Amino acid sequence: MTVTLHQQVRMGAYLVKQKLKGNKRYPLVLMLEPLFRCNLACSGCGKIDFPAPILNRRLSAKECLEAVDECGAPMVAIPGGEPLIHKEIGEIVEGIVKRKKFVSLCTNALLLEKKLDLFTPSPFLFFSVHLDGLKKHHDKAVCQEGVFEQAISAIKAAKAKGFQVNVNCTVFDGYPADELADYLDYCTNELGVGISMSPGFAYERAPEQTNFLNRRKTKNFFRDLFKIEKERGSKWALTHSSLYLDFLAGNQEYSCTPWGNPTRNVFGWQKPCYLLGEGYTDTFKELMETTEWDKYGTGNYEKCGDCMAHCGYEPTAADDAIGNPFKMFRVPRFGLKTEGPMAREIDLEKARPADDVHEKIVEEELAKIAAEKKNAKETAEAHA
Repeated sequence: MTVTLHQQVRMGAYLVKQKLKGNKRYPLVLMLEPLFRCNLACSGCGKIDFPAPILNRRLSAKECLEAVDECGAPMVAIPGGEPLIHKEIGEIVEGIVKRKKFVSLCTNALLLEKKLDLFTPSPFLFFSVHLDGLKKHHDKAVCQEGVFEQAISAIKAAKAKGFQVNVNCTVFDGYPADELADYLDYCTNELGVGISMSPGFAYERAPEQTNFLNRRKTKNFFRDLFKIEKERGSKWALTHSSLYLDFLAGNQEYSCTPWGNPTRNVFGWQKPCYLLGEGYTDTFKELMETTEWDKYGTGNYEKCGDCMAHCGYEPTAADDAIGNPFKMFRVPRFGLKTEGPMAREIDLEKARPADDVHEKIVEEELAKIAAEKKNAKETAEAHA
C-alpha cells in the first residue's frame, strides 16, 4: 500500500486551497509529540536525552486535540517517544479521526498487539511502524534483540484486523544499498505495506554521532539504491512524492520548508521544526509569526547543514508539485535520474554558527515543573 487515493485527493485539495488563498506559509502535517518517554533507547535518537521529570511529562488528550484544531493541518503524525505508552492515546487518536484528519501513529510496535483494541480501523488512521531494516540491521539500530520479530508480528496482527499499516526507515551512514533494497523488496512483496524512508538527522544529543550521512553521501546513496530498483525490476511501495525522491537522488534544488511540519510537544510549539528545538511558543499563531525562518535551513544554519529529511523537504516538494503540475508527472513517467550531473548544491560557507541552547531549555522546563509541583502542593494544603 502506498498513499491512498482518498488521502491524495484530500491533501491535494488542501494544497490547492492554500495556493488560491495566496498563503506563503501553511502547515501540511502536524507533528504531535504527546511525550518523549520511550521503551527503547536507540543510539541515533535525540528525543530521549532529557531528565526524568521531562520524560515523565505528558500532553493531555485535551491539549493534543486543541493543538490539532489550532494548527489546522490536514494530517497529524504522532511520534515520540513511544505514543502507545500514553494512557490516553486511544482517546487522542479517536478525536483526531472524528475531525476527519489523517493520523499516522508512529510506533516501535512493542506494545501494538496489546493495544490494538484501543483503536478502530478507519481510512483516516494508519500505523507507521519504525522498522530500520531486516532483522539483524533493525535490532542493531534499536540496540535490542528480538524487536524486529515483535514488529513483524504486530504488523501482521494489525493488518489482519483491518488497519492500514506503513513502515518507516531511517537511513544512516554505512547502510549497504543492496541490503536496504532487500528490505524494501521484503516490505513491498512480503508484508504488503507502504514504506517511508529518510536520511538520519544529526541530532546534537544523540548518543552515537558517527553514523549520520552528509548531503553528498545521501545523494550518491539514493542514486545507488534506485539503480538497484531498476536492475531488479522492483517497484517499491514508497509513500513519498516523486519529487522528494528525485531530490534525494540529487536532481532537485530544494530548500527546506520547516513550517510545513510544525511540532507541538510537552515544551510547547517548537522552533523551528520537528528535528531542531531552538525555542518554544505558547501558540501556533505565535510560532508562525515570530519564528525567524530565514535563520534556519541548510545554508543558513550550521546544525541544518546535512539535513535532507522528509519532514523538512517533503512539504517543499508538495508545494513545488502544486506550482508545477507537469513537473510532478515527469518522474513517474520517465523515472528517477541516477546518472549524470546533480543539481546545484546549497552553499554552506555562509551558514551561521550553531547555538547551544539545549541546556537552557532543559533548565527552564525543570524550573517550570518545580513551580507547578509547588503550586499544586500549596493548593492541596490550603484545601486540606
